[in-house]
Amino acid sequence: MGVEGRMKCVKYLLFFFNFIFWLCGLALVVLGVLVQVALHSTVVINNVSASSAPLVLIVVGVIVFFIAFFGCCGAWKESYCMVTMFSILLGLIIITEIGAAIAGYVFRGKLTVIVHDGLNDMVTKYSNGTAEFKKALDNLQVDLKCCGVTNATDWKGKFGPVPDSVPDSCCINVAADCGQGAMGDALKIHQTGCETVVEKLLKKNIMWVIVAALVIAFLQIMGIIFACMLMGGIRSGYEVM
Repeated sequence: MGVEGRMKCVKYLLFFFNFIFWLCGLALVVLGVLVQVALHSTVVINNVSASSAPLVLIVVGVIVFFIAFFGCCGAWKESYCMVTMFSILLGLIIITEIGAAIAGYVFRGKLTVIVHDGLNDMVTKYSNGTAEFKKALDNLQVDLKCCGVTNATDWKGKFGPVPDSVPDSCCINVAADCGQGAMGDALKIHQTGCETVVEKLLKKNIMWVIVAALVIAFLQIMGIIFACMLMGGIRSGYEVM
C-alpha cells in the first residue's frame, strides 16, 4: 500500500527538496572554494582560523551532496529506515552549518586586527624578502590600487635608498622607478592603504558564507519537517518491521 493523498504530496515535496539540497551541496562546495581562494590570494591572511568557515562549508557541501541523493532514494522508495537516517544526518549537518556561520561571524569581527598585522608584517619584511614575496605584495597593491597598510607613509624608511620612496607597485601608472621619492605625490602614488580595501573585500566574502550557511540550514529544516511527515505516513501505511 503506497503513501496516499496528502502523504504522497509530502513524498514528492521531500523529493523536490532533496534535489534542491543536492544543488545546495554543490553550491556550498563552489562558494567555499571561492572564499578560500579569496582569503589566501591576498597573501595577507596567515591566521589558521581564517580557513575554518570556508573549509567547513566545502566539507559540509560534499556531505550534503551525498545525503541529498540518499534522501531522494528514501523518499522515492518510501523507506522508513532511509528517511529516518536522512533526517538524523540532515540534523547533524544543520548544526555544523550554524557552527560555520558563527565561526565566520566571529572571524569577521577579528578581521581588522588580522589584516593590519598581516600587512604590517609584509611591508616590514618587503626589502629583505624573496622575489616571490615581493611579487605577491606588489600584485596586491596593483590589483587593489592601494599603497602601504593605512597609507603610503607606511613605507617611510622601509624601501630604497632614496628618501620617501615606495615600491613601483604603489604608482597610479606603474613604470620603472616611478615610486622613487614620490611618497607624498597624490598624482603619482595611491594614497589609500591596503588595509581598508582588503578588509572590505574579505568581509564581503565572509558575509556570503554566513548568509549561504543560514539560508541552506533553513531549507534543510523544512526538509526535516517533510521527512518526519513522510515517516509518519509510511509508519501508518506499512507494517514496519
